[in-house]
Amino acid sequence: MALIVQKYGGTSVGTPARIRAVAQRVAATRAASADVIVVVSAMAGETNRLLDLAGAVSGQPDPRETDVLLATGEQVSVALLAMALQDLQVPAQSFLGHQIRISTNSVFGRARIKSIDAESILGAVEGGRVAVVAGFQGVDEDSNITTLGRGGSDTSAVAVAAAVKADVCEIYTDVDGVYTTDPRICPSARKLARISFDEMLELASLGAKVLQIRSVEFAKRYNVPVHVRSSFSDELGTWVLQEESSMEDVLVTGVAHDLNEAKITLLRVPDRPGLAAKILTPIANAHIVVDMIIQNASEDGFTDLTFTVPRTDHQKALAMVKEVAAEIGAGGVASNTSIAKVSVVGLGMRSHAGVAARMFQVLAQEGINIQMISTSEIKVSAVIDAKYTELAVRSLHQALIEEGLPETPA
Repeated sequence: MALIVQKYGGTSVGTPARIRAVAQRVAATRAASADVIVVVSAMAGETNRLLDLAGAVSGQPDPRETDVLLATGEQVSVALLAMALQDLQVPAQSFLGHQIRISTNSVFGRARIKSIDAESILGAVEGGRVAVVAGFQGVDEDSNITTLGRGGSDTSAVAVAAAVKADVCEIYTDVDGVYTTDPRICPSARKLARISFDEMLELASLGAKVLQIRSVEFAKRYNVPVHVRSSFSDELGTWVLQEESSMEDVLVTGVAHDLNEAKITLLRVPDRPGLAAKILTPIANAHIVVDMIIQNASEDGFTDLTFTVPRTDHQKALAMVKEVAAEIGAGGVASNTSIAKVSVVGLGMRSHAGVAARMFQVLAQEGINIQMISTSEIKVSAVIDAKYTELAVRSLHQALIEEGLPETPA
């Protein structure tokens, strides 16, 4: 029998009726000769409701206690789904993060998984039961409850699938797959049948909301096939898999955008060794992810250093940078939260020149100024004014995916 891990997000379990519908889907999968492990999120809106409660009683809620509070959302979901399955005469047992020992570090609110003890889950499956596992949560070495951050249930699901050596991890959500870009912005976006781990990793890190980036990292590391599909239909979705040779035939696979970006610039930084580390180390120690970094050419012994951070961490990072700027004698600090990052991704870019040039031409034709640029083997990203985001996405999708680059003359 196949072993399948299914993950259902908050929208999929948002009401009692939807929980019963999920139970029916799980029962149908099991009836089709497959063992099933289910990972679920909190009901839609529940995490925000709990955060509001924390804010109502405390101006600065303690991170440890916040994780204790937020983990209750998934506890409700797993219990209700187990009950719904039992009502369908399907044996089921719920598991919380500490019960199967999803071991994490102690970074409350954004913990990272270290290991999973799969013995109790596999014991339930071997005993003929559906294991219903709480996503998003774990436990540190001191037995404190931890949470994995927004989208963490995806990571939980793929990590569980890796631990039990599942044949596939099905991610059920409110969209029916991975698209070439956000169809709400670009109606001509089309659903992809297959995408490589590397392409999905880039798209997830660049703002695509379908899969959480750490879940893709787990899938790639442990070679877990992931099937992204809708919980409201039986249509096939998008397979996220190891790279296949035919995937390089497509030059650009997707266009992504990210509005959760802020730019910080240190002006007239003394140009001497060690200062970049001195500026960025406190930010790293605060677990703030720095994305794009640009340092201007030195002039008169001074340079400007610009980098981007998540907009949600902007104020915290800005305060740290101002302290360091005063210590090193920088000329000042400037910041901008009205920016966006637009990116194009594709395996075919590794062996085809001209994608970056065409991307910049398209943006220039639309009067969109580029503030920062970064590249990798299979992606090109540009920071622009946030107000031009939708125009940039539509224009790049049309030029690079719908029309494609012209053939290079022989």
